[in-house]
Parts: sequence; structure tokens; C-alpha cells
Amino acid sequence: MTLDAGKKADILERLLPSGFSFKGSGTAYAPSNIALSKYWGKRDAALNLPCNSSLSISLGAWGSKTTIDQSSTSQDEIFFNQVKLEDTDPQALKILAHVDLFRRTQNIPLRIVTSNSIPTAAGLASSASGFAALTLALDRALGLGLSTNVLSMMARFGSGSAARSLWHGFVKWERGIAPDGTDSVGHPVDVSWPELRIAIVPVDTAPKKFSSRDGMTHTLATSPLFQAWPDQAENDCTEIEAAVRARDLRKLGALAESNALAMHATMMAARPSLNYLTPDSWQVLTRLWAAREEGLAAYATMDAGANVKLLFEARDSDSIQTLFPNATVIAPFDNPPEL
Repeated sequence: MTLDAGKKADILERLLPSGFSFKGSGTAYAPSNIALSKYWGKRDAALNLPCNSSLSISLGAWGSKTTIDQSSTSQDEIFFNQVKLEDTDPQALKILAHVDLFRRTQNIPLRIVTSNSIPTAAGLASSASGFAALTLALDRALGLGLSTNVLSMMARFGSGSAARSLWHGFVKWERGIAPDGTDSVGHPVDVSWPELRIAIVPVDTAPKKFSSRDGMTHTLATSPLFQAWPDQAENDCTEIEAAVRARDLRKLGALAESNALAMHATMMAARPSLNYLTPDSWQVLTRLWAAREEGLAAYATMDAGANVKLLFEARDSDSIQTLFPNATVIAPFDNPPEL
């Protein structure tokens, strides 16, 4: 057992029953999410513990659905978007590593079927929604009845941002202070904002050359600007939560945009520089800023990738579609799927 796996095993030994059996088919849906205040940098890489708290908005019908049944063979079977994955497939290995956190030494062969409703052309990663849906489906199939705190923590083991994908709407992922990370979990922010819209402006939908995991490690280790990032990001998260609770778009948008740009500046200061934004990304931002000077209330945020996400309200949807014809507009509070 590796050191990373050992850390997780010690925690789960305290939180999971010593033995369990398959209780029946388990199905769960989990939405993808976009961070309005960013998670960038880990205080414990083995446990995916963040250096700062973050807050996200979930993307409604854009997410992952997973169904888990007992395998009819003596082997695990994994299907992704109707394609059976080989045992050696990197994605299958990640899924099985997560499943084994639950099974540990028990031999319970499972059939895992996952589908994504996130359009490939959107250029959005599905790891957060995928690990959140997998975690929820495992809890149901094995009849564990785990608390949302434990489920969020376990989803975080698969992908940090998955800690925020167990709910619709706004979700805050607390940094926590406990060394074992049991207090580093997500919880929903009780705010409904039906008029809020998110636009995805695709710029580059190819796989990233530098993963977020590697990018965080590189930035933390080499960027002279990183030392200031955690405190600033924590303060941004607090102010962004206040803006969400006040449903103040201008304050929320300005803070979210500044937070994203600060994250990217910290990356670009790494040695060698890490730059996810492309010239086309900057063209989108320049066009947006020019339109905002003319009165358009819309703001940008960018994760570790070239694509740009916009925050605005329903009344400006037509203006956004005119300005960015290739954008897809999402209404995150409009009849989201059952979790």
C-alpha cells in the first residue's frame, strides 16, 4: 500500500463499517460545477486538501449519472458513455481505485455504468461530477447511508472539486483545519437565484497538456506569487459568498473575475511559466470588457484551461449570444435533474 493510500485507509477505517454487502442497484446523478472562487494548491496532496476554501455554482443538467450493480461475472465491469473500458484503461484504473476505498479487502465485483451529459465541445472536465456520482451510487448500492460530510470527503479523494458536486446551486468547500481533512468538506449555500445564467465560451476543447493536479504542484513549488495566494483566495471566498447571499451580480462578478485572474497570474509567475490561457482566451476577455464598458453586466471566470465562462442574468442572454455566437447558456436553477 502506498503512503497516499495508507492515509486514506486510516481515515476510512474509522468512518466505514468493517464489512458490508451489496444491497441492490444504486444510481446517482451529480452536476459539474464551476468555481467562482478558485481552488488552486494543496496543503496535503495525498488527501486532496486545499490551501483555501472555494465556492462554486453547479451546472444543472450538465453532469454525470452512474449506476452500480453487482457484476454477473467474477470481475469488475466498467462502462463509460456506452463503451466498455479495458482493465488497463487509465480512467478505469482511477474508478477502481476509488471503488476500492469503499470495498477495501472485500471481494464484491461490480458493474459500473457512467454517462456524461457534458457536451464534448464545451471543453469541461467531468472528473468532479464523475467522482461525485460514483461516490453517491456506491453509498446507495452498498447501503452505507453515509452522512453528506463523509460523502463529500470521499468524493474529494477522487477529485478535489468533486467535494462541491454533490448538490445543485451554490456550494462552498471549506478548507478545514484538521490534519486528516475530515472538516474539509462541501456544503450547499442556501441561496436560489433563478435569473442567474452561466455561458460556456469554448476556446480549446483538446485535452490539457498539463493536468490541474500537476499544475497545482508546479505552481506551489515554484511561483514566487503563491505565498500570497491562499490568504487572498480565502478572503475572496468570504466576500464572494456574501455577494451570492446578497444576489449582487456586480459585486459577485467583479470578485470572481479578479479571483480567476489572480490565480492565472500566480500560475504564469511559476518557473517555468504555466499558462493555460491562449490568445483566443484573451480575445474573448477583451471583447467582454469592451461590452461591459458599454453597459453589459457580464463577468468572466476561467479555470485551469483556455475556455471562458461568463456570469450574467437572464435579461442579457440575447446580448451574450450576439457577442459570443458559439457560447452555450446554462440556467443552473431551471429544473435540475434529481440527485
